[in-house]
Amino acid sequence: MSTDLNTTPRLFDRALLVARQRRAQAAGPVQFLLDRVTEDMEERLAAVKRRFVDIADIWTPGHGLRAPLEAGSLTRVAPADSADEALPLAPGSIDLALSALAFQFVNDLPGVLAQIRRALRPDGLLLAAMIGGDTLTELRQSFAAAEAECESGVSPRVASFADLRDIGQLLQRAGLALPVTDVDRITVRYGNAFALMADLRLMGATNILMERRRTPTRRATMLRMAAIYAERFADSDGRIRATFDVIWLSAWAPHESQQKPLKPGSARASLEDAVKKGKS
Repeated sequence: MSTDLNTTPRLFDRALLVARQRRAQAAGPVQFLLDRVTEDMEERLAAVKRRFVDIADIWTPGHGLRAPLEAGSLTRVAPADSADEALPLAPGSIDLALSALAFQFVNDLPGVLAQIRRALRPDGLLLAAMIGGDTLTELRQSFAAAEAECESGVSPRVASFADLRDIGQLLQRAGLALPVTDVDRITVRYGNAFALMADLRLMGATNILMERRRTPTRRATMLRMAAIYAERFADSDGRIRATFDVIWLSAWAPHESQQKPLKPGSARASLEDAVKKGKS
């Protein structure tokens, strides 16, 4: 699980990501997604009856997360420090790793999760939220249809996001224990597609795909995209819908005190016995 970008495919231009996030901060960021995730993260942490002493906030955009539960020291790994995706965290140096709305732009997520696993002390917790699933599926479909009509071909506009099953498997591959994933679907309504794109710009979340088209999009294509969006994804009042799927992931660094799964064949009751009992 190397973080060497010579061997890992580069899907995202992370230097461009940092530049666009800085531009969004300077212009006045749109943070409703980040605010919601921050509140949810605090609630989830409140349900964990543990005191965390050394905490790392990994690449959360903007000004990062608040220190959770007034716990111990919070080290922020800023997005500007993420071009090579190497984490400046010593092995066994933290009890809690947090990240909000950052992992969806990582080229080598297995490698990053492996680094977090090494940085966590035994029984340390990783809790993160990332964009995934069907996020912006409406925008993706509308751009594809418009470009098929107006351009010589379809170019990548919206990244293909990881789904719930992918993330669960990656946590296990990284050597983390007791992985849990769930999704929070958020539907946001806008007056038109251009209002949505303005918000994405002020989130610092516009297209950073390495394979993106480098020439400006034709005006006719943009207008057709907006028209298709309105035709296919508008409510009765004319406002359009935009889907944001927030995938939550949590897992623990292994520790002997944790619950272990039963070994195959070690269960005291067999399926056959249970079926017979149900028929009696």
